[in-house]
Amino acid sequence: MGTSETVEVTGHLMDSGILSRILDDIRDYGGDYVIDHFDVGHEADDPSRARITVQAEDDSSLQRLLMRLQTRGVNPLAPGEAATAPVERDGVLPEGFYSTTNLDTRVRLDGAWHTVENPEMDCGLAVLEAPDGTRRVRTVPMADVRTGMQVVVGASGIRVVTPEPGHEPAGGADDDGATDKPQAVLVRQVADGMRRTRADGKRLLWVAGPGVVHTGAVPALVALIGAGFVDTLFAGNALATHDIESAIYGTSLGVGLTMSQGIEHGHEHHVRALNTVRRAGSIAAAVADGTVTSGIMHALVVHGKDFVLVGSVRDDGPLPDVHTDVLEGQRAMRAHIQDVGLCLMMATQLHSVATGNILPASVPLVCVDINPATVTKLTDRGASHGRGIVTDVGLFLEQLALELVPDYRRA
Repeated sequence: MGTSETVEVTGHLMDSGILSRILDDIRDYGGDYVIDHFDVGHEADDPSRARITVQAEDDSSLQRLLMRLQTRGVNPLAPGEAATAPVERDGVLPEGFYSTTNLDTRVRLDGAWHTVENPEMDCGLAVLEAPDGTRRVRTVPMADVRTGMQVVVGASGIRVVTPEPGHEPAGGADDDGATDKPQAVLVRQVADGMRRTRADGKRLLWVAGPGVVHTGAVPALVALIGAGFVDTLFAGNALATHDIESAIYGTSLGVGLTMSQGIEHGHEHHVRALNTVRRAGSIAAAVADGTVTSGIMHALVVHGKDFVLVGSVRDDGPLPDVHTDVLEGQRAMRAHIQDVGLCLMMATQLHSVATGNILPASVPLVCVDINPATVTKLTDRGASHGRGIVTDVGLFLEQLALELVPDYRRA
Protein backbone atom coordinates (compact mmCIF):
# COMPACT_ATOMS: atom_id res chain seq x y z
CA MET A 1 0.00 0.00 0.00
CA GLY A 2 1.32 3.41 -0.99
CA THR A 3 0.25 5.68 1.90
CA SER A 4 -1.07 5.37 5.43
CA GLU A 5 -2.55 7.27 8.37
CA THR A 6 -2.93 6.33 12.04
CA VAL A 7 -6.44 6.87 13.38
CA GLU A 8 -8.14 6.43 16.74
CA VAL A 9 -11.66 5.80 17.94
CA THR A 10 -13.21 5.74 21.40
CA GLY A 11 -16.55 4.37 22.54
CA HIS A 12 -18.45 1.15 23.09
CA LEU A 13 -16.66 -0.48 20.19
CA MET A 14 -17.51 -4.10 20.89
CA ASP A 15 -21.12 -4.17 22.09
CA SER A 16 -22.19 -1.57 19.49
CA GLY A 17 -20.45 -3.43 16.68
CA ILE A 18 -18.80 -0.21 15.55
CA LEU A 19 -15.30 -1.69 15.35
CA SER A 20 -16.35 -4.41 12.92
CA ARG A 21 -18.10 -1.80 10.75
CA ILE A 22 -14.92 0.33 10.74
CA LEU A 23 -12.82 -2.63 9.56
CA ASP A 24 -15.45 -3.52 6.94
CA ASP A 25 -15.33 0.07 5.65
CA ILE A 26 -11.56 -0.11 5.26
CA ARG A 27 -11.83 -3.28 3.20
CA ASP A 28 -14.79 -1.99 1.17
CA TYR A 29 -12.75 1.08 0.19
CA GLY A 30 -9.88 -1.11 -1.02
CA GLY A 31 -7.63 -0.37 1.96
CA ASP A 32 -5.85 -2.40 4.57
CA TYR A 33 -5.25 -1.96 8.30
CA VAL A 34 -3.14 -2.88 11.31
CA ILE A 35 -4.62 -2.62 14.80
CA ASP A 36 -1.77 -1.02 16.74
CA HIS A 37 -3.47 -0.79 20.12
CA PHE A 38 -6.80 -1.93 21.54
CA ASP A 39 -7.86 -1.14 25.09
CA VAL A 40 -11.13 -2.88 26.01
CA GLY A 41 -13.17 -1.18 28.74
CA HIS A 42 -13.21 -3.22 31.93
CA GLU A 43 -16.64 -2.25 33.25
CA ALA A 44 -19.89 -2.15 31.27
CA ASP A 45 -19.89 1.66 31.17
CA ASP A 46 -16.19 1.99 30.35
CA PRO A 47 -15.34 3.04 26.79
CA SER A 48 -12.92 1.07 24.65
CA ARG A 49 -10.12 2.67 22.62
CA ALA A 50 -8.53 1.52 19.40
CA ARG A 51 -5.59 2.87 17.42
CA ILE A 52 -5.42 1.65 13.82
CA THR A 53 -2.99 2.28 10.98
CA VAL A 54 -5.04 2.60 7.80
CA GLN A 55 -3.37 2.00 4.44
CA ALA A 56 -4.45 2.89 0.90
CA GLU A 57 -2.83 2.78 -2.53
CA ASP A 58 -2.65 6.57 -2.96
CA ASP A 59 -3.43 9.79 -1.11
CA SER A 60 -6.72 10.40 -2.91
CA SER A 61 -8.01 6.96 -1.92
CA LEU A 62 -6.78 7.49 1.64
CA GLN A 63 -8.59 10.81 1.96
CA ARG A 64 -11.87 9.27 0.78
CA LEU A 65 -11.43 6.41 3.24
CA LEU A 66 -10.68 8.78 6.13
CA MET A 67 -13.83 10.75 5.34
CA ARG A 68 -15.84 7.54 5.41
CA LEU A 69 -14.35 6.50 8.74
CA GLN A 70 -15.23 9.86 10.27
CA THR A 71 -18.90 8.99 9.84
CA ARG A 72 -18.13 6.33 12.48
CA GLY A 73 -16.45 8.83 14.82
CA VAL A 74 -12.90 7.88 13.77
CA ASN A 75 -10.25 10.64 13.83
CA PRO A 76 -6.62 10.86 12.65
CA LEU A 77 -4.16 10.66 15.53
CA ALA A 78 -2.23 13.62 14.08
CA PRO A 79 -4.94 15.73 12.40
CA GLY A 80 -2.64 18.28 10.79
CA GLU A 81 -4.01 21.41 9.14
CA ALA A 82 -7.08 21.74 6.97
CA ALA A 83 -6.55 22.68 3.33
CA THR A 84 -8.98 24.77 1.28
CA ALA A 85 -9.68 25.37 -2.39
CA PRO A 86 -11.81 28.03 -4.09
CA VAL A 87 -15.20 27.36 -5.62
CA GLU A 88 -14.85 27.97 -9.34
CA ARG A 89 -18.50 27.64 -10.31
CA ASP A 90 -21.78 28.31 -8.50
CA GLY A 91 -23.30 25.09 -7.17
CA VAL A 92 -20.17 22.98 -7.72
CA LEU A 93 -17.84 22.06 -4.86
CA PRO A 94 -14.07 21.80 -5.50
CA GLU A 95 -12.64 18.41 -6.45
CA GLY A 96 -11.80 16.39 -3.34
CA PHE A 97 -14.02 18.49 -1.05
CA TYR A 98 -14.57 17.23 2.50
CA SER A 99 -18.01 15.60 2.61
CA THR A 100 -19.48 16.32 6.04
CA THR A 101 -21.06 14.06 8.63
CA ASN A 102 -23.87 15.15 10.95
CA LEU A 103 -21.51 14.89 13.95
CA ASP A 104 -20.15 17.87 15.84
CA THR A 105 -17.09 18.83 13.80
CA ARG A 106 -13.98 20.94 14.37
CA VAL A 107 -11.59 22.29 11.74
CA ARG A 108 -7.96 23.28 12.38
CA LEU A 109 -6.77 26.39 10.55
CA ASP A 110 -3.40 28.03 11.29
CA GLY A 111 -3.12 26.06 14.52
CA ALA A 112 -6.56 27.09 15.87
CA TRP A 113 -9.59 24.83 16.11
CA HIS A 114 -12.92 26.17 14.82
CA THR A 115 -16.26 24.56 15.66
CA VAL A 116 -18.35 24.01 12.55
CA GLU A 117 -21.66 25.85 12.58
CA ASN A 118 -24.82 23.87 11.81
CA PRO A 119 -23.47 20.31 11.51
CA GLU A 120 -25.21 18.57 8.61
CA MET A 121 -24.39 15.52 6.55
CA ASP A 122 -23.43 15.55 2.86
CA CYS A 123 -22.38 19.20 2.68
CA GLY A 124 -19.13 21.10 2.14
CA LEU A 125 -17.26 23.15 4.74
CA ALA A 126 -17.00 26.83 3.87
CA VAL A 127 -14.31 28.92 5.57
CA LEU A 128 -15.56 32.50 6.03
CA GLU A 129 -13.27 35.38 6.95
CA ALA A 130 -14.51 38.57 8.59
CA PRO A 131 -12.96 41.98 7.84
CA ASP A 132 -11.06 41.80 11.15
CA GLY A 133 -9.41 38.54 10.05
CA THR A 134 -11.41 36.20 12.31
CA ARG A 135 -12.59 32.98 10.69
CA ARG A 136 -15.73 30.90 10.89
CA VAL A 137 -16.48 27.50 9.39
CA ARG A 138 -19.97 26.39 8.49
CA THR A 139 -21.61 23.67 6.48
CA VAL A 140 -22.79 24.72 3.03
CA PRO A 141 -25.13 22.61 0.86
CA MET A 142 -23.89 21.98 -2.67
CA ALA A 143 -26.65 24.08 -4.20
CA ASP A 144 -25.65 27.09 -2.08
CA VAL A 145 -21.91 27.26 -2.80
CA ARG A 146 -20.86 30.35 -4.71
CA THR A 147 -17.85 31.19 -6.85
CA GLY A 148 -14.93 32.37 -4.76
CA MET A 149 -15.91 30.59 -1.53
CA GLN A 150 -13.06 28.81 0.21
CA VAL A 151 -14.07 25.19 0.87
CA VAL A 152 -12.18 22.54 2.85
CA VAL A 153 -10.67 19.75 0.74
CA GLY A 154 -9.34 16.44 2.05
CA ALA A 155 -9.66 15.05 5.57
CA SER A 156 -6.63 16.73 7.15
CA GLY A 157 -7.30 19.07 10.06
CA ILE A 158 -10.77 17.63 10.76
CA ARG A 159 -12.00 16.09 14.00
CA VAL A 160 -15.49 14.82 14.73
CA VAL A 161 -17.09 14.33 18.13
CA THR A 162 -19.72 11.66 18.72
CA PRO A 163 -22.64 12.32 21.11
CA GLU A 164 -21.91 11.72 24.77
CA PRO A 165 -22.55 8.17 26.05
CA GLY A 166 -25.92 7.92 27.70
CA HIS A 167 -27.45 10.53 25.38
CA GLU A 168 -30.75 8.75 24.95
CA PRO A 169 -33.82 9.66 22.92
CA ALA A 170 -36.77 10.39 25.12
CA GLY A 171 -35.79 8.49 28.20
CA GLY A 172 -34.67 5.06 27.10
CA ALA A 173 -32.10 3.04 25.21
CA ASP A 174 -32.15 2.75 21.45
CA ASP A 175 -34.32 -0.03 20.15
CA ASP A 176 -35.28 -1.57 16.86
CA GLY A 177 -39.00 -1.10 16.48
CA ALA A 178 -39.91 -1.79 20.11
CA THR A 179 -42.61 -4.21 19.00
CA ASP A 180 -42.00 -6.45 22.00
CA LYS A 181 -42.41 -3.74 24.63
CA PRO A 182 -45.63 -2.43 26.22
CA GLN A 183 -46.67 0.65 24.27
CA ALA A 184 -47.82 2.44 27.43
CA VAL A 185 -44.25 2.28 28.74
CA LEU A 186 -42.84 3.59 25.47
CA VAL A 187 -45.36 6.43 25.35
CA ARG A 188 -44.50 7.39 28.92
CA GLN A 189 -40.79 7.44 28.11
CA VAL A 190 -41.37 9.63 25.05
CA ALA A 191 -43.58 11.94 27.12
CA ASP A 192 -40.86 12.22 29.78
CA GLY A 193 -38.34 13.13 27.09
CA MET A 194 -40.67 15.82 25.75
CA ARG A 195 -41.12 17.29 29.23
CA ARG A 196 -37.35 17.36 29.75
CA THR A 197 -36.79 18.98 26.38
CA ARG A 198 -39.22 21.75 27.20
CA ALA A 199 -37.78 22.17 30.71
CA ASP A 200 -34.30 22.54 29.17
CA GLY A 201 -35.53 25.39 27.01
CA LYS A 202 -35.15 23.37 23.82
CA ARG A 203 -37.66 23.18 21.00
CA LEU A 204 -39.82 20.25 19.92
CA LEU A 205 -39.81 19.62 16.18
CA TRP A 206 -42.51 17.44 14.62
CA VAL A 207 -42.51 15.86 11.16
CA ALA A 208 -45.89 14.47 10.17
CA GLY A 209 -47.57 12.79 7.22
CA PRO A 210 -51.23 12.60 6.17
CA GLY A 211 -51.59 9.34 8.09
CA VAL A 212 -52.02 11.50 11.19
CA VAL A 213 -55.27 12.77 9.66
CA HIS A 214 -56.39 9.48 8.12
CA THR A 215 -56.05 7.64 11.46
CA GLY A 216 -58.17 10.19 13.32
CA ALA A 217 -55.28 11.58 15.37
CA VAL A 218 -56.04 15.26 14.66
CA PRO A 219 -57.70 15.97 18.06
CA ALA A 220 -54.72 14.47 19.90
CA LEU A 221 -52.16 16.51 17.95
CA VAL A 222 -54.28 19.66 18.36
CA ALA A 223 -54.31 19.08 22.12
CA LEU A 224 -50.52 18.69 22.14
CA ILE A 225 -50.13 21.93 20.16
CA GLY A 226 -52.37 23.76 22.62
CA ALA A 227 -50.42 22.39 25.58
CA GLY A 228 -47.12 23.70 24.18
CA PHE A 229 -45.59 20.39 23.07
CA VAL A 230 -45.23 21.37 19.40
CA ASP A 231 -42.95 24.25 18.43
CA THR A 232 -42.49 23.59 14.72
CA LEU A 233 -44.13 21.24 12.23
CA PHE A 234 -42.54 20.02 9.00
CA ALA A 235 -44.94 18.42 6.54
CA GLY A 236 -46.02 18.25 2.93
CA ASN A 237 -49.01 19.51 1.03
CA ALA A 238 -50.94 16.32 1.81
CA LEU A 239 -51.08 16.62 5.61
CA ALA A 240 -52.21 20.25 5.50
CA THR A 241 -54.70 19.61 2.69
CA HIS A 242 -56.39 16.64 4.31
CA ASP A 243 -56.36 18.34 7.71
CA ILE A 244 -58.18 21.34 6.19
CA GLU A 245 -60.47 18.99 4.25
CA SER A 246 -61.43 17.32 7.51
CA ALA A 247 -62.01 20.72 9.15
CA ILE A 248 -64.32 21.91 6.35
CA TYR A 249 -66.01 18.69 5.20
CA GLY A 250 -65.39 16.15 7.98
CA THR A 251 -63.62 13.81 5.55
CA SER A 252 -60.07 12.73 4.78
CA LEU A 253 -59.51 11.70 1.16
CA GLY A 254 -63.28 11.61 0.90
CA VAL A 255 -63.71 9.14 3.77
CA GLY A 256 -65.90 10.27 6.65
CA LEU A 257 -63.81 10.33 9.83
CA THR A 258 -66.76 9.49 12.07
CA MET A 259 -68.14 6.65 9.95
CA SER A 260 -64.97 5.38 8.22
CA GLN A 261 -66.76 5.08 4.89
CA GLY A 262 -66.82 7.01 1.65
CA ILE A 263 -69.08 10.06 1.39
CA GLU A 264 -70.99 10.97 -1.76
CA HIS A 265 -68.83 13.32 -3.86
CA GLY A 266 -66.15 12.92 -1.17
CA HIS A 267 -63.46 12.42 -3.77
CA GLU A 268 -63.85 16.13 -4.61
CA HIS A 269 -63.42 17.39 -1.07
CA HIS A 270 -59.64 17.75 -0.95
CA VAL A 271 -59.59 19.71 -4.22
CA ARG A 272 -62.41 21.95 -3.06
CA ALA A 273 -60.63 22.52 0.25
CA LEU A 274 -57.47 23.47 -1.65
CA ASN A 275 -59.40 25.89 -3.82
CA THR A 276 -61.03 27.48 -0.79
CA VAL A 277 -57.70 28.21 0.88
CA ARG A 278 -56.14 29.42 -2.36
CA ARG A 279 -59.04 31.87 -2.70
CA ALA A 280 -58.35 33.13 0.84
CA GLY A 281 -54.66 33.57 -0.05
CA SER A 282 -53.04 31.56 2.77
CA ILE A 283 -53.82 29.15 5.57
CA ALA A 284 -53.56 31.98 8.12
CA ALA A 285 -56.01 34.08 6.11
CA ALA A 286 -58.46 31.16 5.92
CA VAL A 287 -58.24 30.85 9.71
CA ALA A 288 -58.67 34.59 10.20
CA ASP A 289 -61.79 34.82 8.02
CA GLY A 290 -63.44 31.85 9.75
CA THR A 291 -63.19 29.45 6.82
CA VAL A 292 -60.98 27.02 8.76
CA THR A 293 -62.10 26.74 12.39
CA SER A 294 -60.46 23.53 13.61
CA GLY A 295 -57.68 21.07 12.95
CA ILE A 296 -53.89 20.96 13.07
CA MET A 297 -53.19 23.92 10.81
CA HIS A 298 -55.79 26.02 12.63
CA ALA A 299 -54.15 25.19 15.97
CA LEU A 300 -50.68 26.07 14.68
CA VAL A 301 -51.90 29.45 13.42
CA VAL A 302 -53.94 30.26 16.54
CA HIS A 303 -51.09 29.37 18.90
CA GLY A 304 -48.44 31.10 16.81
CA LYS A 305 -46.42 27.99 16.04
CA ASP A 306 -44.12 27.61 13.04
CA PHE A 307 -44.74 25.28 10.14
CA VAL A 308 -42.86 24.53 6.93
CA LEU A 309 -44.70 22.80 4.10
CA VAL A 310 -42.64 21.44 1.21
CA GLY A 311 -44.36 19.97 -1.82
CA SER A 312 -43.69 17.29 -4.40
CA VAL A 313 -44.56 16.49 -7.99
CA ARG A 314 -47.59 14.51 -6.75
CA ASP A 315 -49.35 17.50 -5.19
CA ASP A 316 -52.74 18.83 -6.17
CA GLY A 317 -53.14 22.58 -5.81
CA PRO A 318 -50.95 23.02 -3.90
CA LEU A 319 -51.82 25.17 -0.89
CA PRO A 320 -50.41 28.70 -1.20
CA ASP A 321 -48.12 28.15 1.82
CA VAL A 322 -46.36 25.17 0.24
CA HIS A 323 -42.79 25.56 -1.03
CA THR A 324 -42.85 24.21 -4.57
CA ASP A 325 -39.12 24.81 -5.08
CA VAL A 326 -37.49 22.00 -3.08
CA LEU A 327 -34.24 23.94 -2.58
CA GLU A 328 -36.19 26.84 -1.08
CA GLY A 329 -38.06 24.30 1.02
CA GLN A 330 -34.78 22.87 2.33
CA ARG A 331 -33.57 26.36 3.20
CA ALA A 332 -36.80 27.07 5.05
CA MET A 333 -36.43 23.84 7.02
CA ARG A 334 -32.81 24.64 7.92
CA ALA A 335 -33.93 28.01 9.26
CA HIS A 336 -36.14 26.27 11.83
CA ILE A 337 -33.80 23.65 13.33
CA GLN A 338 -31.88 25.88 15.73
CA ASP A 339 -32.25 24.87 19.39
CA VAL A 340 -34.25 21.72 18.56
CA GLY A 341 -33.90 19.30 21.47
CA LEU A 342 -36.07 16.45 20.20
CA CYS A 343 -37.57 15.53 16.83
CA LEU A 344 -40.73 13.43 16.56
CA MET A 345 -41.44 11.82 13.19
CA MET A 346 -44.98 10.57 12.60
CA ALA A 347 -46.00 8.38 9.66
CA THR A 348 -43.95 9.96 6.91
CA GLN A 349 -40.81 8.48 5.41
CA LEU A 350 -39.83 11.07 2.81
CA HIS A 351 -40.17 14.20 4.93
CA SER A 352 -38.59 12.43 7.88
CA VAL A 353 -35.57 11.39 5.79
CA ALA A 354 -35.23 14.98 4.55
CA THR A 355 -35.36 16.26 8.12
CA GLY A 356 -32.93 13.64 9.41
CA ASN A 357 -30.46 14.68 6.72
CA ILE A 358 -30.28 18.26 7.98
CA LEU A 359 -30.32 17.61 11.73
CA PRO A 360 -27.12 17.28 13.78
CA ALA A 361 -26.46 13.81 15.20
CA SER A 362 -26.84 15.28 18.70
CA VAL A 363 -30.60 15.73 18.22
CA PRO A 364 -32.44 12.56 19.32
CA LEU A 365 -35.25 11.21 17.18
CA VAL A 366 -38.49 9.40 17.89
CA CYS A 367 -39.97 7.72 14.82
CA VAL A 368 -43.48 6.22 14.86
CA ASP A 369 -44.76 4.32 11.82
CA ILE A 370 -46.80 1.21 11.08
CA ASN A 371 -44.11 0.10 8.62
CA PRO A 372 -41.06 -1.46 10.36
CA ALA A 373 -38.82 -0.70 7.36
CA THR A 374 -39.55 3.02 7.70
CA VAL A 375 -38.71 2.96 11.40
CA THR A 376 -35.43 1.15 10.80
CA LYS A 377 -34.40 3.53 8.01
CA LEU A 378 -35.07 6.65 10.04
CA THR A 379 -33.50 5.57 13.32
CA ASP A 380 -30.30 4.20 11.74
CA ARG A 381 -28.38 7.44 11.33
CA GLY A 382 -24.80 6.52 12.18
CA ALA A 383 -23.82 7.81 15.60
CA SER A 384 -27.11 9.57 16.27
CA HIS A 385 -29.59 8.13 18.74
CA GLY A 386 -33.08 7.24 17.59
CA ARG A 387 -36.04 5.49 19.11
CA GLY A 388 -38.28 3.60 16.73
CA ILE A 389 -41.82 2.53 17.58
CA VAL A 390 -43.79 0.34 15.18
CA THR A 391 -47.45 1.04 15.77
CA ASP A 392 -50.50 2.86 14.45
CA VAL A 393 -49.77 6.59 14.70
CA GLY A 394 -53.36 7.35 15.67
CA LEU A 395 -53.26 5.11 18.72
CA PHE A 396 -49.80 6.40 19.68
CA LEU A 397 -50.79 10.07 19.53
CA GLU A 398 -53.98 9.38 21.46
CA GLN A 399 -51.99 7.82 24.30
CA LEU A 400 -49.37 10.58 24.14
CA ALA A 401 -52.04 13.27 24.50
CA LEU A 402 -53.56 11.44 27.47
CA GLU A 403 -50.10 11.32 29.07
CA LEU A 404 -49.15 14.96 28.48
CA VAL A 405 -52.45 16.91 28.50
CA PRO A 406 -54.24 16.36 31.82
CA ASP A 407 -57.66 17.55 30.62
CA TYR A 408 -57.52 15.80 27.24
CA ARG A 409 -60.46 13.57 26.55
CA ARG A 410 -61.22 12.23 23.11
CA ALA A 411 -64.66 13.35 21.91
